[in-house]
Amino acid sequence: ALLAPGQPRNWDTSTMAKIAELIEAKAARNEVFISYEYFPPRSEQGVANLKARFDRMRDFAKPLFCDITWGAGGSTSSLTLELTLEMKRVGLEPNMHLTCTNVAKADVVHALETCRKAGVRNIVALRGDPPMGAVKWEASDASFTCALDLVKFIRAEHGDYFNVSVAGYPEGHPDAIAPTDRALEALSPGERARCRIGDAGEVLVCDDAAFDAELAYLKAKVDAGADVIITQMFFDVATYAAFVDAARARGITVPIVPGIMVLQSAAGFKKMTGFCKTRVPDDVKRGVDAVAGDDAALKAFGIDLGVDMCRRLQAVGAPGLHFYTLNLEKSTLAIIDKLGLADAAAAADDARAPKTNGATPNGARASSALPSLTTVAAVAALVAAVFFTVRSHARS
Repeated sequence: ALLAPGQPRNWDTSTMAKIAELIEAKAARNEVFISYEYFPPRSEQGVANLKARFDRMRDFAKPLFCDITWGAGGSTSSLTLELTLEMKRVGLEPNMHLTCTNVAKADVVHALETCRKAGVRNIVALRGDPPMGAVKWEASDASFTCALDLVKFIRAEHGDYFNVSVAGYPEGHPDAIAPTDRALEALSPGERARCRIGDAGEVLVCDDAAFDAELAYLKAKVDAGADVIITQMFFDVATYAAFVDAARARGITVPIVPGIMVLQSAAGFKKMTGFCKTRVPDDVKRGVDAVAGDDAALKAFGIDLGVDMCRRLQAVGAPGLHFYTLNLEKSTLAIIDKLGLADAAAAADDARAPKTNGATPNGARASSALPSLTTVAAVAALVAAVFFTVRSHARS
């Protein structure tokens, strides 16, 4: 086992920074930050590829922090811990996901103690998803029935040692988004701003009462000790801005970081937006449909869409840009490059980050460092990765 009690480890146990403090420092300098999110691969080769990607993406554009997911249904928890420590070893600030799914209280205690002993200070507290094949989420331990329980436990056991991030849902949690018989015109302005129009013209929405309950729960997580909110993916910047305004009106003052899903394939886009009941603006839907049969054109559209969204997010005051990378780099780094953020990010203090053989030099734009997906097998793998990542983000 990776973390057998008493087994010696050659860890870097220097204490790392808290994400909220790093964000505050960036804001004081009026700088926008970038951050990446990865998920644990399912094969040894995938793990090796991801570790190499840590180096390349760090050197191209150093992130403020990097999330690593716990895996749908708690399926990859041991590997999540391994990759968390690897991130720290190569000079990244890991932000480790921890969920209530398929974990006993002892597992949570062990994960937190492991992070603390290794000097890792950043945790994302989530309820998590049902295990693969399960329809309904059920608590494995009565101590942890939701993310709020996890936040409370972390604070009770570890005080303010950890920076705790939680999830936010600009459109409402997927479980709260439901079909409505009301016509679009009958919805409130807030409901119209976050509703989804289905392929058959049906309207799905987290109605005002449910959305108010969502905000009350988010406030409870913050009051219990959450330091940062990272949002579920969205494709309408106005919906994010409205969510921030609503949260501020409820007295939520912590940073609300937008989560940006980089569009990689038409099939993956349709699957993830359908699964999460995501609002898709008409211009985005038309753009995807227009290039759905052309892989290169689709990726180019995704990059342009990402650049446009990021610029508009900066305009509405987003503190940073958190990229759901799907364990890929080319499109994410192309967006960052077009935003002019690569050199600024790479120039940040990275004295802790040992360079590995073959790492791309700061500022390099060599296409060989940014592999593309062109084969049928790779596209199929991408769709599977999208579904895995989306499941990992169905947060509460």
